[in-house]
Amino acid sequence: MKFQQVRLASIGAMVPQEVWSSDAIERRLEPLYSRLKLPEGRLELMSGISNRRVWTPGTSPSGPSIESGKAALEAAGISPEQVGCLIHASVCRDFLEPATASKVHHGIGLSADCWVYDVSNACLGLINGAVQIASQIEAGAIQAGLVVGTENSRMLLESTIDALNRDQSLTRKTVKGAFASLTIGSGSCAWLLTHESLAPQATRIETAVAHARTQHHDLCVSDSDSAGAGMQPLMETDSEKLMAEGIATGVAGFEKLLAESGWQRDQIDRTACHQVGIRHREAMLQAMGLPSETDSVTFPQLGNTGSVALPLTVAAAGQRGDFGPGQNTALLGIGSGINSVMLGTNWGETAIAGNLDQIDQE
Repeated sequence: MKFQQVRLASIGAMVPQEVWSSDAIERRLEPLYSRLKLPEGRLELMSGISNRRVWTPGTSPSGPSIESGKAALEAAGISPEQVGCLIHASVCRDFLEPATASKVHHGIGLSADCWVYDVSNACLGLINGAVQIASQIEAGAIQAGLVVGTENSRMLLESTIDALNRDQSLTRKTVKGAFASLTIGSGSCAWLLTHESLAPQATRIETAVAHARTQHHDLCVSDSDSAGAGMQPLMETDSEKLMAEGIATGVAGFEKLLAESGWQRDQIDRTACHQVGIRHREAMLQAMGLPSETDSVTFPQLGNTGSVALPLTVAAAGQRGDFGPGQNTALLGIGSGINSVMLGTNWGETAIAGNLDQIDQE
């Protein structure tokens, strides 16, 4: 897909105040570590993640999403009445129905003429939402749209720690399936996309591609999602195979991005990948033939924040000055399923609001 008239006008980004270090999680797993004689420091060493953040108990995804959405609108100087589409696109949501977007729409105070709905696609939800909004803008249906989401890792972390400490049947081999759940972090992010006439100097969204290898849909699976089930989320992940097949999916998606954008590798100035961990990042960039020196990360401070991981990394990179005016930036999304969605952009004057500056102070 090619876009001529779409701009990323602003980003609203919020992260929780409460920080859980990998060391602190290991201390809570002392019964498991003692029984299996696991070495301390294993969690950070294997993932490259020193911290992740969690929202306060009782936080619903809609709350931070409203904050992020309002921050994006204010930063761009766009009024709520100008927003023609709102998509809530995180894995976490307030309830099965109605759409969490309905609560966020009301909380931000958007127009009654706005399209309002949820999108869910694991770690790709926000990027999928951005492509949908970009398509509506390019078609002339709307002038501006907001995609937002909030991931809340507290319940997954707590339930995983509890389950690992209670399960006496676990071995060093079988415990590996729960490892990925301990890397999950929390955060909230909103992208405001507009027609070029509303933000002519902002980042240009130029190209979008998708690649699906859904024969591997069973490699990272959460608990059931049924009304009245009283979910306590748990995830089972075949981390090694997921990484291998995820990289293969990403490489195929990246080749599509090169073909669709017309870029050569040496014309890509900056990249941001999905934020899983250190091994995934190194292997992915190597397989794509891209340098790590021009890639931006947030996973060491935020962990894997799911659907908001790539959007938050884009915000952090823009705020730090990693992305400079006129630079070709490739946003390389991958999600369990396995799917890949990638964007080719040319960085411009995208306003960034929120509290992301906290992570640079750690």
